[in-house]
Amino acid sequence: MNEFGKRGSNTNLKSDIGLDNLGNVFWNMSSAELVEDTILLGEGVMTDSGAIAVNTGKFTGRSPEDRFIVCDEKTEKAVWWGKINKKFDVEKFDALYNRMKAYLTGKDVYVRDSYACADDDYRMNIRVVTELPWSNMFANNMFLRPTDEEIQNFVPEWHIVCAPNFFADPEIDGTRQSNFAVIDFSKKMIIIGGTGYTGEIKKGIFSVLNFVLPHEKNVLSMHCSANVGKDGDTAVFFGLSGTGKTTLSSDPDRRLIGDDEHGWADNGSVFNFEGGCYAKTINLSAENEPQIFEAIKFGAILENIGFHGDSSTPDYDCDKITQNTRVSYPIDHIDNIMVPSRGNEPKNIFFLTCDAFGVLPPISKLTPGQAMYHFISGYTAKVAGTEAGITEPQTVFSACFGAPFLPLHPTKYAEMLGSKIEQNDVNVWLINTGWSGGAYGTGSRMKLKYTRSLITAALTGELDKVDFITDDVFGLSMPTTCPDVPTDILNPKNTWEDKAAFDKKANELAQAFVKNFETFESNASEEIMNAAPKVMVK
Repeated sequence: MNEFGKRGSNTNLKSDIGLDNLGNVFWNMSSAELVEDTILLGEGVMTDSGAIAVNTGKFTGRSPEDRFIVCDEKTEKAVWWGKINKKFDVEKFDALYNRMKAYLTGKDVYVRDSYACADDDYRMNIRVVTELPWSNMFANNMFLRPTDEEIQNFVPEWHIVCAPNFFADPEIDGTRQSNFAVIDFSKKMIIIGGTGYTGEIKKGIFSVLNFVLPHEKNVLSMHCSANVGKDGDTAVFFGLSGTGKTTLSSDPDRRLIGDDEHGWADNGSVFNFEGGCYAKTINLSAENEPQIFEAIKFGAILENIGFHGDSSTPDYDCDKITQNTRVSYPIDHIDNIMVPSRGNEPKNIFFLTCDAFGVLPPISKLTPGQAMYHFISGYTAKVAGTEAGITEPQTVFSACFGAPFLPLHPTKYAEMLGSKIEQNDVNVWLINTGWSGGAYGTGSRMKLKYTRSLITAALTGELDKVDFITDDVFGLSMPTTCPDVPTDILNPKNTWEDKAAFDKKANELAQAFVKNFETFESNASEEIMNAAPKVMVK
């Protein structure tokens, strides 16, 4: 019997989601209690910063091909079915969940009452049931935390059941392999098994909100970070993993709304879905990312990190387990945050890309047509070493900078964003946090201090005072000068010694953009299509 937590009744779990005959049921335990259970169960170790370190097992990242949506009357015609959103039968869901319930019989579970959406008009109550204490602690870190009074009268709208040590049988259950994450919009339930990677919990609810908010409540859901300046101006940062969303929104001179998931409502509110941050820690340093570094203290969870020798000091340069080392922490681990986590209509939107081919400018201002083109494209690049088998940079296009989490067709989100940009006269900027002076292997990564200076100049209006020139291939408008940034890096072609090689690489990337956009041409306006790069025909 687990003696380390507080036991409660499983009556609600039985009546609401059919979980019965459990072991101990630990309700809404504190971080300290969950840390203690994690250590005593041999699931984690304390680091010298006070954070707890865990290993998520075989899976150190999400498994997109093993994420399913139940196809029923609610979803059959609304969901964008295909490679990303894979159908799962109602009967298969019921059978799989029955096997999960049988697995959990007699086992201790941890229950967390929480909610998503920092705007009360769109609040979604979530009850999370986990097999492991640190999975429950992750939910406490990442979702919004009700007050003690709210917990007394808490009524869940959605449930998540997460059992990493329960494995599906593909022949019986209809899954692809033994791990799975299945969303049932009618039952308002997510079941997760066979994987300890906590991001499946976070992104499961993000996928839910990406369906419910745009489809049912006319709120644009966004895979972005957001912060607010001293004058109350909101900035939004879109970008795929590794492009700098968390890093660039964690600005000591601006208050953080959130680092990953937000809604933009018709009432002008830009609001955080979450109550915490989930940051990559590979190569983390106090010098480059002081806010994140200092947030790694008691209450934070480090995932899959290495250590310096036999010490308890994390080695953030170590990628022995994975490049995707992570930390989750409550948002109040950062000092300058918005309370509550909401801002006004954004004045500036930044699309972040890590261009490993070194041909996109470090900053460029986009027309409305270009904004929609690049939003729908959602470009970045993977470089050698980030995934097994990648030896050369690879283009990655993820519609709306978040295709794996979009149940609806990408044009739905793009139309909503375009309308809001036009109505509010928002400035949209494309930021390349990738390579300069050549492609990966020849050039060098853009210095973080230069990227910060470029973004600051855009936010403060300094770039309104300078001249711009137009890129020949992508038609991007590039500033000729910027405070605290070397002029020669603003036009990427100037940084290449071999200009012919630059032209060749730029044409290759342009071809990739055009090829990728073929999927969306039939739904794109003439203005958007005119924003496509110009491919040189040999």
